[in-house]
Amino acid sequence: MCATTEHHSVSSRLHAAIRQAIEAAQGWLPFDRYMSLALYAPDLGYYMCHDRQIGAWPAGSDFVTAPELTPLFAQALAPSLRQALVASGTQTVIEFGAGSGALAEVLLEALGGAVASYRIVELSGPLRARQMQRLARFGARVSWLEQWPVASALEAVVVGNEVLDAMPVQLLVFDGEQWRERGVALAADGSLAWRDRPTGLRPPHDGPFLPGMVTEIHAQAEAFVASLAHTLARGAAFFIDYGFPAAEYYHPQRHGGTLMCHRAHQADPDPLVDAGEKDITAHVNFTGIALAGQDAGLDVLGYTSQARFLLNNGIADAMARADARERAAAQKLVVEHEMGELFKVIGFGKGCSFDAIGFTSGDRSHRL
Repeated sequence: MCATTEHHSVSSRLHAAIRQAIEAAQGWLPFDRYMSLALYAPDLGYYMCHDRQIGAWPAGSDFVTAPELTPLFAQALAPSLRQALVASGTQTVIEFGAGSGALAEVLLEALGGAVASYRIVELSGPLRARQMQRLARFGARVSWLEQWPVASALEAVVVGNEVLDAMPVQLLVFDGEQWRERGVALAADGSLAWRDRPTGLRPPHDGPFLPGMVTEIHAQAEAFVASLAHTLARGAAFFIDYGFPAAEYYHPQRHGGTLMCHRAHQADPDPLVDAGEKDITAHVNFTGIALAGQDAGLDVLGYTSQARFLLNNGIADAMARADARERAAAQKLVVEHEMGELFKVIGFGKGCSFDAIGFTSGDRSHRL
C-alpha cells in the first residue's frame, strides 16, 4: 500500500507520466489511454498503489460493492455457479477483479467441494495482498494470476462483479453534424484539459442524437469478452454490473453520457481532476457485451436485473432467515431505487447447454 507520506509523490509522478504520454502522442491522448493510466499505471494508478477503494462508509473507503454489503449476495450467486459447474463438468471458478476478497470467501464456503480450484485474476498488487490474507485459510484451493489466462482450452465458470465498468472507454461528442473523439491535452498552464478531434468512430446505435451529446464506446470491455470466448472451451460466465441495453444507453435523454468518478462515497463527473486519487467508471452497454460474446462463439444464457437474478436464486428465502441488519443490507441489492434495477446480470455459456436458474423469470435477452 502507498504510505500516506508518499501520497504527494505518487500523485506527482502519475501526473508527470500522463503529461509525458500526452507529449509523446503529439499533444492529444485518447481518453481510454488516459483512463488506463489514471487507474492502472504500474505503482501509480488508482488501483495499483493502494487498497483503500472498497469498503463500507465511513471506513476511509471510496465505494462499496454488493459482496461488501452482505454475504447474502454471494450466497445467492452460488446456486447459479453450482449449476454451471455441474453442467460444464468442471470444478474451476475464475473470478476477475476480486476486490477485497469478500465474494470469493463466501463463494468458497457456499460451494464447498464443488470447487477444487478458485483462480483470481487481479491486476492490483495491493488488492491481491489483501485477498491473500483474507483467503489464506482456503490454502491451495485459491491461486492468483496477474493477467487473463491465454490457454485455448480453458474449462471453468467465470464470475466478474463490477469489472466491466472499470475498463477504459473512448469518449465521443456529437456537434450536430459529426462525431468527434474527446481526448486529453495540456492547457497553457500545464493542467489537463479536454480536446476533441474528428473521428470515424460512431456509437453502435442509430440514434437519434442531439447536438452536444457526450457518450462512451466500450472497445476494451467487448474485446475482453471476445478474448474470454476464444479462451473458454467449456463453461459459463456471469457478469454483474450497472448499465443498460444499447437503446437505453444511447437514448437522447442520456445526453451527458455515464462517465463518473467516485471518492469517499461521493460522485463527481470530472476525471481530469485528482487523477489517481479516485475511481473512474462508465456504465456498461450490455448489447455490445452480448454481441461481442456471440460473435466470438459464446451463447447468451440470459440477461436480467440484479434483483430478478438474485430472487430467482432464492435470496428472498435467505433474507427471511436472516436477522434485521442483514435483511436491511440485502434490501439494497433488490429494491428498484437502490441496486436492484440499475445493476444487471448477463450470463454466457460455451460447450454446454442448461437453463440457467438466474434467468428463469424476468429474462430480458429480447431487449438487448
